Amino acid sequence: MQIVITGGPASEPIDQVRFITNRSTGELAVKLAQRFSAAGHDVELLLGRGAGWHLDTARYFQTNEELGRLLSEAAARAPVDAVLHAAALSDFGVAKAIVSGGASDAAKISSDAELVELRLVPKPKLIRRLRGLFAGAFIVGWKFELEGTPADVIRKGIQQIESNGTNACIVNGGAFGSGFGFCTRRGLVRTLPTKDALSEWLLEVVAKNVVSESGDCAS
Repeated sequence: MQIVITGGPASEPIDQVRFITNRSTGELAVKLAQRFSAAGHDVELLLGRGAGWHLDTARYFQTNEELGRLLSEAAARAPVDAVLHAAALSDFGVAKAIVSGGASDAAKISSDAELVELRLVPKPKLIRRLRGLFAGAFIVGWKFELEGTPADVIRKGIQQIESNGTNACIVNGGAFGSGFGFCTRRGLVRTLPTKDALSEWLLEVVAKNVVSESGDCAS
């Protein structure tokens, strides 16, 4: 099978040397890539440059837009059987840096600036493009939440699936609790305690490629 995996953090430039980013090591994406490769599948790993975990075969991106271009190239090269979209992308971009006591359009904002205010604007959700790029693929998204209850996170995971035409969503974070939850639009299907256990589960689900007529994963 042909598998595309995204992971690690995207970042948004403030000036030519500074950026804002998300906390993401890329560990899970690397583990997924290694497990699927070990099972004999062709894997394309697209990894954020800020990731602490790396693979020699990975292709790297900085911004959401760069990842979007890499995904478009992957879709154009060959039919893709599954997309595991675990990247921690930027929800906001820097529209403007407002600097007191210095030039706001400088290549490097002076460290002597009295105050720097960033005006952030929402960025388009890349997950909304995946079904259009990979029409026949089994697509899994991620939903990481720190606040709320496990039921809240599961509900948001289901909403992500329904809004974006994906097949499943992995939920995790402080709001969910320890481990990871595998959800379809029917709700929580399985809880996995570790990244390795999740990798094994996803390998099994994708390899079986058991999808019901409604688009849910039948496990």
